[in-house]
Amino acid sequence: MTLKEIESNMIKSVDSAQRTFNSIRTGRANPSLLDRLKVEYYGTETPLKSLATISTPDSQTISIQPFDLNTLPLIEKAIATSDLGLTPNNDGKMIRINVPPLTEERRKEFCKLASKYAEEGKVALRNIRRDAIDKVKKTEKEGSTSEDQSRDEQEKIQTLTNKFISKIEQLLSEKETEILKV
Repeated sequence: MTLKEIESNMIKSVDSAQRTFNSIRTGRANPSLLDRLKVEYYGTETPLKSLATISTPDSQTISIQPFDLNTLPLIEKAIATSDLGLTPNNDGKMIRINVPPLTEERRKEFCKLASKYAEEGKVALRNIRRDAIDKVKKTEKEGSTSEDQSRDEQEKIQTLTNKFISKIEQLLSEKETEILKV
């Protein structure tokens, strides 16, 4: 496994953490709140954004315009039963969701949730690091690389890991600021 491959995997982990952060409410309407939402469509879990156009006409409203009007009740049900805590309003042609302002208590809960997601991202990075270092140690044991080369590789991998962990911490800090902003 080359450093480029390791870096690529770490970038994917950070991107995944970023997408997860985007799904946390901040008190303002944002289409990315619905990114993780799946709708039961012809027996298959289908992402909402594949079934409808999602927009924010103002800072407190999300509107969902399905491509097929027959999916309207399915989308409504998926939103109502999700863990987002949002109530869909169906007018027969589209769904509107009013995003209420967050209470202080709810904001703190979302900050804890963001911290949990950040920790999951860091664990993913550490797993990538562990696997890469194991491979380096294995090549050293086989005699393919010297002890010094092995140590240098391990230090480079650790430096890369630290860089991406700090990136996740920066994303967490930005998200917490966004959540706590009234």
